[in-house]
Amino acid sequence: MAEYLSGRNAVREVLLAGRRRIEGVLLAEGVDEQGIVAEIVTLCREGGIAMRRAPRAELERMSGDLTHQGVLAQVSPYPYVDLDAILRAAQAAPEPAFLLVLDSLQDPQNVGALLRTADAVGVHGVIIPTRRAAQITPAVSRASAGAAEHLSVARVTNIARTIETLQKEGIWVAGLEGRPDAQDYRQANLDLPLALVLGSEGQGLRRLVAERCDFLLRIPMCGRVSSLNVSVAGALALYRAWHAREPLP
Repeated sequence: MAEYLSGRNAVREVLLAGRRRIEGVLLAEGVDEQGIVAEIVTLCREGGIAMRRAPRAELERMSGDLTHQGVLAQVSPYPYVDLDAILRAAQAAPEPAFLLVLDSLQDPQNVGALLRTADAVGVHGVIIPTRRAAQITPAVSRASAGAAEHLSVARVTNIARTIETLQKEGIWVAGLEGRPDAQDYRQANLDLPLALVLGSEGQGLRRLVAERCDFLLRIPMCGRVSSLNVSVAGALALYRAWHAREPLP
């Protein structure tokens, strides 16, 4: 079943990634073919993808609640991969495995922001639950600025059991959780095959998932607010792990 991707970055990246079947691209009447829009037009022409102008009302109807920025693409569903494919890619990489596991996140904006960061720091793959969690929808792709289109994302039925699978493959699993017994994320050894697990908004890691982790990380805070948004906390931990692998010259 086809879906509609909206937003200039998301449409450009789906064209560049080349992983989805693209039925066509719509440009709103009056949109100038400059900047990213010009890139989209060129990519469509080079790829032989149908493109047409349409009234803004038509794009608004197709994009629903999402802001289309004058660009819309009709595409095939998101191309999930299986867990084995992610593990093979991580094992073939020149650096230690680097995975992101999202435990029941609900907000597409948070998931999209985390995928954008995951792409920026070179994560080899992302793992999400098949149920009771945000999937890779057009809203997530748009929130990720199109980064989702370049990432390998696997869906699994049980996060706790998947953690055990990762551990059998020699991957250390770190859960981000603001508990007193958790390690300060600035002091933890993250220069190793690693899967970072983030819990849901408000609830954090589920008990069984936290128990399966090899160790827990916390982000110290000195202000009056007791926690960070999960996408912000996740970005800090992801960049800390990346810096452990890619030290400054």
